[in-house]
Amino acid sequence: MSKIPLERVDTNRWRIPQRYNPEMRVPGIVYADDELLEMIIGDNALQQVANVATLPGIVGHSLGMPDIHWGYGFPVGGVAATHAEDGVVSPGGIGFDINCGVRLISTELVHAQVRGKVDKLADELFNNLPSGVGGAGMRQLSQTEMREVMVRGADWAIEEGYGLPGDLETTEERGCLAGANPDAVSSNAVQRGKKQLGSLGSGNHFCEVQIIDHIYDAEAASALGIGQPGQVVITIHCGSRGFNEQYRIPVNDI
Repeated sequence: MSKIPLERVDTNRWRIPQRYNPEMRVPGIVYADDELLEMIIGDNALQQVANVATLPGIVGHSLGMPDIHWGYGFPVGGVAATHAEDGVVSPGGIGFDINCGVRLISTELVHAQVRGKVDKLADELFNNLPSGVGGAGMRQLSQTEMREVMVRGADWAIEEGYGLPGDLETTEERGCLAGANPDAVSSNAVQRGKKQLGSLGSGNHFCEVQIIDHIYDAEAASALGIGQPGQVVITIHCGSRGFNEQYRIPVNDI
């Protein structure tokens, strides 16, 4: 068990009191049920919640969400707010590629159709989804295309045949935030990024084939394209690869 003292606030909240470390400026709060808490304790992420609570200017609490796990400095799944006037600014608290996306793709397949074919399916996914540090995507973009990606986001991908128009309706901000300025991005970042689109990278990024075990809310499940237990779905978790890593270097040096 963790040596960090935990006080139960309610069914799914736990407090790390400031007495644990005199340098903590605020308490820590972790959102987890009993089962999740066991995994969180084993990962030592609670120590990072306490560490974040020592940052200058932090207000309220150092928070840990249910998906919390060990990060570079902050825990991944950690949340902290600092005062605008005298609070610390940390561009890489949990790492530098922190605007990752997670996407659920529903399929018309059911478990019985893929049972016995898992190894072949895994091989096909591995062959078609480049992964690992430095892994390049299936398509290398031109300078012009890279600028289009930066400005248009998911709309560009759909126009190129990598998605359906309806996907935009179920994507945050329709897959594109306004105000992007490609001129603010270094040529080094563009060079790294234009050959990595469509790849997974490393870390905890993944493409995972999953089976629906139980449907708790039929209406919510239907909105996600989930219709029955046993349905095959795919979850993808990825970030912006070397493009963002290269972009952050001059920012981090300020």
